[in-house]
Amino acid sequence: MAEQLSPDEKFHLITRNLQEVLGEDKLKQVLQERELKVYWGTATTGKPHVAYFVPMSKIADFLKAGCEVTILFADLHAFLDNMKAPWELLELRVQYYEQVIKAMLESIGVPLDKLKFVKGTDFQLSREYTLDVYRLSSMVTEHDAKKAGAEVVKQVEHPLLSGLLYPGLQALDEEYLKVDAQFGGVDQRKIFTLAEKYLPSLGYAKRSHLMNPMVPGLTGAKMSSSEEESKIDLLDKKEDVKKKLKKAFCEPGNIQNNGVLSFVKHVLFPLCGDFCIKRDAKWGGDRVYTVFEEVEKDFAEEVVHPGDLKASVEVALNKLLDPIRRKFESPELRKLTNSAYPDPSKTRKGAKAGGGGGAGGEDDELVPSRLDIRVGKIVSVEKHPDADSLYLEKIDVGEAEPRTVVSGLVAYLSQEDLQDRAVLLLCNLKPQKMRGIESQAMLLCASVDGEPRRVEPLDPPEGSSPGERVFVEGYEAGKPDDKLNPKKKVWEKLQIDLKVSQECVAQWRDKQLMTKLGHITCKTLKGGNIS
Repeated sequence: MAEQLSPDEKFHLITRNLQEVLGEDKLKQVLQERELKVYWGTATTGKPHVAYFVPMSKIADFLKAGCEVTILFADLHAFLDNMKAPWELLELRVQYYEQVIKAMLESIGVPLDKLKFVKGTDFQLSREYTLDVYRLSSMVTEHDAKKAGAEVVKQVEHPLLSGLLYPGLQALDEEYLKVDAQFGGVDQRKIFTLAEKYLPSLGYAKRSHLMNPMVPGLTGAKMSSSEEESKIDLLDKKEDVKKKLKKAFCEPGNIQNNGVLSFVKHVLFPLCGDFCIKRDAKWGGDRVYTVFEEVEKDFAEEVVHPGDLKASVEVALNKLLDPIRRKFESPELRKLTNSAYPDPSKTRKGAKAGGGGGAGGEDDELVPSRLDIRVGKIVSVEKHPDADSLYLEKIDVGEAEPRTVVSGLVAYLSQEDLQDRAVLLLCNLKPQKMRGIESQAMLLCASVDGEPRRVEPLDPPEGSSPGERVFVEGYEAGKPDDKLNPKKKVWEKLQIDLKVSQECVAQWRDKQLMTKLGHITCKTLKGGNIS
């Protein structure tokens, strides 16, 4: 097919459905002379999910246009991004990504013989590449490196140097993979502009950049590997796909931040060429759409009901997932999946599954299930009689009597802000006297240091009741310690990894803090600490 296309037709196919292209003229010039060389990289961190079909469908377009396509499994980047992939799991994660992405491409009919697969550490540890990293680090300012990674590298209060190296390495990959263009999401734009600014300073050519829009997740925000409810895993069972789609954000007539509708636009139409809305005859019967804009228009005008849209997407999505599920039924790939992504609720040899229970022995597993965090409701709040900076609160945590809690929130919140508020309490710390009054729990807050320091209590999901347990996803089965041993500093060691995400969701090592009703959040303190 590619041989029959003109350079202009190839350009249209390469750039269709993209949000932005940097360096269009260079692309057109290359296409007049030869086939385009392009690469797409993915850091081998969390499990790929259905949003990965968006770049896969563009890779299919690139191949139809005759491009030479390289897929980079960026294992070193996965480690550098706040160690999202532990070093000992890097090789297993790469193997998993390669198998699952090949299965995705096969499910949409992309011939693998036209693709080149490369692992980052195969060339990023070479002498030449390492010297170029040093050369680049002598030119790139800390400000530019931090700015470039702002939407890709996990943002924390005290960033590691590794996260500042990340954007420069991604820029150098363009030269070492010998491509004309890099393809990625629009969230990579700042890294792409850093590459355009600095590669010529090393004597290397400036490349073009192709950017996909960011597809909303099922909750209406960006689809993320670390947010379970926002994404459908490629190996999810059919009943799980149905359940997640049923919960998906899809208001009647609302076409903004609609993850279900976006999936139709960016995956199903490019791959299938049409989309069938399946519905009962009394509601108009099935209808096949050949243009996405007509689906969008009918949904906006409420001709298409959210239930019918979700059900139709469910059918089409399961057709894509079925070949992947079948491939991963093999014992070898099941073993690979379990090894690359070990169940976090299973503890080290000799420790109880889920962690916790009792007072804790010398070798107890340090897992968040040992924390007894509960939803509470503040039933009264007053100033501490002997300390102007402290509040004295009575908080209902589902027990016979409210607990007495002393907190240092006077400088940050008024009594009115706290009265009757739903909050989170850590309930198994050893009670501690604070200016003569025993505090029986800790009220958990997000905070951001600076001038002034900002503090906000964490918020449980709406509708939560006092006493409901808060858990970290993947650690639901663990039993909290009766009392945390202060000598072993269990809370202090676990608290280091408690953070607020850029979506204002409370996390422990990228896993969500949750109740049975949903995520724990704070109002505004993105990237804050939790204590």
